[in-house]
Amino acid sequence: MQTQTTPRIKICGLKTAATIQQMDGLPFHDIGFVFAASKRQVLPEQAAELIKAVHGLKAADGQRPQTVGVFVNPELEELRETLAIAPLDVVQLHGSETPAFCQAVREQFAVKVWKVFSIRDEAVVQSGEDTGTGADKGTGAHAGADEAAARLAPFDGKVDAILIDTAGGGTGKAFNWQVIDDYQAAAAQLNVPLYVAGGLNPDNVHELLAAYAPSGLDVSSGVETDGVKDIEKIRLFVRKVMQR
Repeated sequence: MQTQTTPRIKICGLKTAATIQQMDGLPFHDIGFVFAASKRQVLPEQAAELIKAVHGLKAADGQRPQTVGVFVNPELEELRETLAIAPLDVVQLHGSETPAFCQAVREQFAVKVWKVFSIRDEAVVQSGEDTGTGADKGTGAHAGADEAAARLAPFDGKVDAILIDTAGGGTGKAFNWQVIDDYQAAAAQLNVPLYVAGGLNPDNVHELLAAYAPSGLDVSSGVETDGVKDIEKIRLFVRKVMQR
């Protein structure tokens, strides 16, 4: 296992100002709002109110968290209209967006851009099942360092972070964690952080961090109860990461 400082924490899919206000003082870094079609989707006008609530928070290092908007294959005009209403810090692109599109978003809107790469393999497992960590690390089918580097290389200089997630996104399922080291190395070549998403929760995050060293963690369904963000699960997740 590589050694590193505590990873950045992103809590995604927030929909209510009340939950956001309860997160004040927690040492997390990023807070996400979903603009793509989803049960967690918010409209720009809703997001604008939620962003106001975020600006009142003190999170990691006493700073307010970054606001991240999740989009899937948006048009530039859609982003323009959304950002005019909801002033996000980061645009997270979860579709088949090209390197040129990512660069255009950065340049036209003066925001950070995170690009998501889906992990598609037969080793996608239910959260909490064997994810290829611990003694099994390094065995079994995985994307491979060459494939990870080839996928990420075209985005060099065009994105501010890479995020890897189970194909489909928001599934509550983990992918085969054996690919993390390959993508971490590929992201390092771009000099950007790597966030891991997909099936994370308070019960398995320590296992992940015991075997791998991603730059950041992105959690959504894993801190929900009956589809609603649960402040106690959010607090527990953050605490488990800090205790790694």
